[in-house]
Amino acid sequence: MGTTKFVIFTLLLSGSLAGKYGDLFLEQYNKIANASNKYFSKEGVPYHTSETLVIESTDYGHETDSEAFSYNVYLQAVYGALTGDFQPFNKAWDMIEQHMIPKLQINAERYNPSNPRNVSGITVGVDPIFNELKDAYNTSDVYIMHWLSDVDNIYGFGNIQGECELGPNANGPSFVNLGQGSLWQGFNTPTCDNFTYGASDGFQFSATGQGIPSYSYGAGPDADARAVQAAFWASQWAQERGNLSEIMPTLSRAAKLGDFLRYTFFDPYFKQAGNCIGKEECPGSQNKSSAHYLISWGISWGGSLSEPGYSWRGGHSVSYYGYQNLVAAHGLINDLNIKPKAPTAIDDWKISLDRQLELYEYLQTSQGAFVAGVTNSWNKSYGNPPQEYKDGAFHGLWFEHQPGFADANPWFGFQAWTTDRVAQYYYLTNNTRAKAITSKWVDWAMSVITFDENGDYTLPFNIKWEGLPPNATVSVTSYAQSIGSASATARTLSYYAAASGDSKAKEVAKKLLDGIWNHHRTEKGVGFEETFSQYTNFNQKLYIPLAGWSGIYPNGDVINENSTFLSVRSWFKKDPDWPIIQNYLDGGAVTKISVHRFWEQADFAIALATYDMLFNE
Repeated sequence: MGTTKFVIFTLLLSGSLAGKYGDLFLEQYNKIANASNKYFSKEGVPYHTSETLVIESTDYGHETDSEAFSYNVYLQAVYGALTGDFQPFNKAWDMIEQHMIPKLQINAERYNPSNPRNVSGITVGVDPIFNELKDAYNTSDVYIMHWLSDVDNIYGFGNIQGECELGPNANGPSFVNLGQGSLWQGFNTPTCDNFTYGASDGFQFSATGQGIPSYSYGAGPDADARAVQAAFWASQWAQERGNLSEIMPTLSRAAKLGDFLRYTFFDPYFKQAGNCIGKEECPGSQNKSSAHYLISWGISWGGSLSEPGYSWRGGHSVSYYGYQNLVAAHGLINDLNIKPKAPTAIDDWKISLDRQLELYEYLQTSQGAFVAGVTNSWNKSYGNPPQEYKDGAFHGLWFEHQPGFADANPWFGFQAWTTDRVAQYYYLTNNTRAKAITSKWVDWAMSVITFDENGDYTLPFNIKWEGLPPNATVSVTSYAQSIGSASATARTLSYYAAASGDSKAKEVAKKLLDGIWNHHRTEKGVGFEETFSQYTNFNQKLYIPLAGWSGIYPNGDVINENSTFLSVRSWFKKDPDWPIIQNYLDGGAVTKISVHRFWEQADFAIALATYDMLFNE
C-alpha cells in the first residue's frame, strides 16, 4: 500500500464513525443484523433473500450460496474497520467453516493425483498441487466452499455437515446440488447420495440402474476469492486498529482457502491449457501446463461412499471476466498475514495476477465495457474452433462463445463487480495497467448512468456483445434500478476517484449512494417492489436427464416426465405469500414482491463505508 493511502486510512480509522456515510453504514448494518428482518437463519447463515418466494440463481429465497457467505465476511470486515470490533468478522468465517466447507469427503485419502478423474474417452493429466497441499495442511480434503445450501432443509435430504441423507428431520443447513437444465427445468439433488431418495440408485440417472453411492461438490470460485479479498482488507484495517492478533486465526484460514483456490486455475481434466483440441488428442499435462491461471467458472470434487473407494477433483475450462479478483491475488502474494503455506502458491498467484490483468485488457472493448471470457474446451468437447477464433486466441484459449457460460450472463452487475476489484487494486498499488483499464470502464459507465430531477438513478441492467476481440463491441439492451449494481458501481467510482483525483467519478458515486438511500430505503434496508412475470414458469415441465426416469423426494413429491417446477416443490403452497403467485397463475395480476437480497444489502452497506473511509464524509 502506498504511503499516501496508508496515511489516509490511518486518519479515517482513528475514530469510530468518521462521517455521514459511516453513520448511514451503521444504520444499514443494524437493519441487516436485526433478526426480525430474516436475513439470517437461526444458525447465523445468511439467506439469499429475506423473502422466501424469490426464485433466481438459488431455488428459493431461503436457500443460500457461497456468494452470500462471502458478502457476509466482507460486510463484517468493514464493520470492524469502522468500529474496531472484528469479532463479527471471525464469526462470519466460522459460518463458512461450519456450513459451507464440506466435512463429508469420504475416501479423499484415496485420491490419486496421477489419475485425478477416470473418464472414458478423455485423456487426463496429473494434479500438480495435491501433494504440496496435503503436506502443507496435513489433509487430503478440499478446503473450498460448496456453492449451494438448503438452509432450512426444506427439501429434506438432511445432508448436514459430515452426514449423508439423514432426512427431513435433520436440523441444520443441508448441502444440495442444482439440477440440470434451465432454472425452471431443474430440480435439486443431494450432494451426498446413498440411494435413500430418488430412484433405486438415487439421483445417479444411471441407464443400467447400477450407480455408485457417492458425493459431489461444486464451487463458484468468485465467492471464495471475494472471501479472501475481504480477509485481506480485514488484515489491513485490523493492523490500523491495533487489534490484528484477534483475527490472526481467521486470516490463517483465509490463507488456506487461497491456497486451495488455485484449483480454479486448472483445466477440469488437467489437460494442456491452450491450443487444446481433441478429447484424446489434447494431452494430459504432467506439470502445471494444465493451468490457465485464471479464476474460472468452477471447481468440482467428489468421491465414492463405499468400495471401490475413490475420489476425484478438477477445475474448469471457462474463465469469465466477471470472476477475476486482483485484490485477492495481491493479498495472497504480499500480505504475510494471509500467506499460503504451499511452496509454489505465491508463484502461482503472481502468474495469475498478471494473467488476470491481461484478460481484462483482452476482453475490454474500445468503449470500456468487457465481453464474455475464454475457454480451453471449444463447444465443451475440446473441439476445433473456426480459424478466426484461433487467430485471436488468448494464450491459446478460445474466445468464449458457448451458451450456458459467459455469453449467457449479460447482467451489468458483473461489470461493476469485477471493475470494483480492478479499481481497488489500482488504489492499492497505483498500477498503470489497472488505472488504464479502470479509467476506460469508468468513462463508459458514467456515460450510461442517468439521474432524474429528484436524484433517482437508472443504470444498465443487461448488455449484449458482438464481434471478437479486439474488435468486439457492447451495447446496452435494458436499463433498471438494481440496488446491487448501483452499489458496486458507486464503490468502483469511489476507489477510482480516490486514486486518480477524478472529481466527476466521486460526484457520481455520491449521487448513486444518495439515490439509493433517499429513494429506496425500507424498514428492512434498501429495495423496491419487483415484477416477476417469469413466475408463469412454475408450471414448466422438468428436464429429466434420463428418459423414463422417475424418483421420489423425501417429502413424497414424485419426479417424472410429467412433473413441473411446482409439483416437486409442493411446500411452496404452504408459504404465507403463496396466494399472490397462485392468483397470477390463475390469470390475475403479475406477481410483485418487495425483494431484499442479502448480498445487495451488504453491497450497499460496504459502498457507504467505502465512501466514508476514502473521503471522510
